[in-house]
Amino acid sequence: MVSMTTKRNQDKHAKFEEIGTPKLKFKEKLSYGLGDLGNGMMFDMGQIYLLKFFTDILGISAFYGGLVFLVSKIFDAFVDTGVGTYVDSRTNIGKRGKFRPFILFGTVPLAICTVLSFISPNLDQSGKIIWAFATYMLFNAAYSIVNIPYGSLSASMTVNSEDRTQLSVYRNLGSQGALFVAGIVVIPMVNQFPNHALGYPIAVGLLAAVGVILHLICYKNVKERHVIQRPKTKGMGKQAFISLVKNSAFAILATYTLLTIMATFLKQSSQLYYFQYVMDAPNLVGFVSTLNFVILIPGLYITTLLSKKVGKKMTAVIGIGGFIVCEVLNYLFFGDDITTFLVVNTISSFFLVIPNTVAWAFIADVVEYGQWKSGIRSEGITYSSYSFTRKISQALAGFIPGLALTMIGYKPNVAQSAETLAGLKVLFFAVPAIGCLIALFIFLFGYPLTDKRHKQIVKELALREEI
Repeated sequence: MVSMTTKRNQDKHAKFEEIGTPKLKFKEKLSYGLGDLGNGMMFDMGQIYLLKFFTDILGISAFYGGLVFLVSKIFDAFVDTGVGTYVDSRTNIGKRGKFRPFILFGTVPLAICTVLSFISPNLDQSGKIIWAFATYMLFNAAYSIVNIPYGSLSASMTVNSEDRTQLSVYRNLGSQGALFVAGIVVIPMVNQFPNHALGYPIAVGLLAAVGVILHLICYKNVKERHVIQRPKTKGMGKQAFISLVKNSAFAILATYTLLTIMATFLKQSSQLYYFQYVMDAPNLVGFVSTLNFVILIPGLYITTLLSKKVGKKMTAVIGIGGFIVCEVLNYLFFGDDITTFLVVNTISSFFLVIPNTVAWAFIADVVEYGQWKSGIRSEGITYSSYSFTRKISQALAGFIPGLALTMIGYKPNVAQSAETLAGLKVLFFAVPAIGCLIALFIFLFGYPLTDKRHKQIVKELALREEI
């Protein structure tokens, strides 16, 4: 006769086998990816076009434009932690789930805030600067309310490493799809209107409306499976933050993210200036976006193969390494000629797809790592703290171009000096490559979680009946 203890252990092992088996259907994975496509329909408008909108249409200086990004993103980083703490502390979770209601109820306000940030009222210089700060800070707060629960959602959908990689693949497909759409349609849409001050809010508003629809599809078709409702215990939020500070995997991942995301967004923020003034091809952004989208599917396919072969960690290292090599080649040899630039830049973007894809699976793994070490599962706080890091990097990526443009003597809508053109080249190629090189060494030698290690941790949590 099987003893009760043996039977209990058998049940635990059976539970681990069940939760460790890939189970997400195509429809659910695709719907999750469409959620980030919806995010990008609003977020990418600001990241790609807002600095140039500030300097060339609203009419504030590049320094103040960069300062808006810096202050707003730092403000938003703190909003992220507040949203994450609130999400984790929710009690009496209803049928809509722990994370999904924020997507449902937050999407329309986010769309409205997106449009507001691209309106240029007839104010004096001080009024315009205040308007830029107010509208972009409002947008970032609204974005946090949707994006933090959305990002936390994946950890509750599955604990299987393969499923999480697939969710990251579909999420990156959505994210890159949004960059493609933003890069290829915004300027042509804006040019259809008699002036850009009118064209920008209408074009951005149309894309934001599409984003709302995509958010609703995501909300409807994804399912939360691994949700822990915390008891109302005094100081639990503080304990969760303390456990996160002690989470070495999170610390390394956050540092790596700070550097790599800053490099990525730095390129996005400076590309319009580089194309217009160095390459004399202001409309090149649409063609570059098209090429980046063309290589997306092969990049995602290679990411899936590499992840199965060498694991997520080494997959990210390979991708970052390839990106660095290409940026150095463009800086030294190929970046001044449109044809050679496009070839090398497309290869660079191909490599960048790889680490950007697996990044979202890392943070979901870190949730279990922290739970395994501390006994506290806190998807919201973990993801919001990770997002805090991303927002700081975005703040720097928004501020550095504005500051650098001022330092190298940039003047809008006129021919630039040789020193300014050289500075744009450093900003577009060299700075991102150096940041990613530092990130590569930190991640390669410091990040402790391989796929094999994570699987062992999930098994232990299942045996402890904590998931």
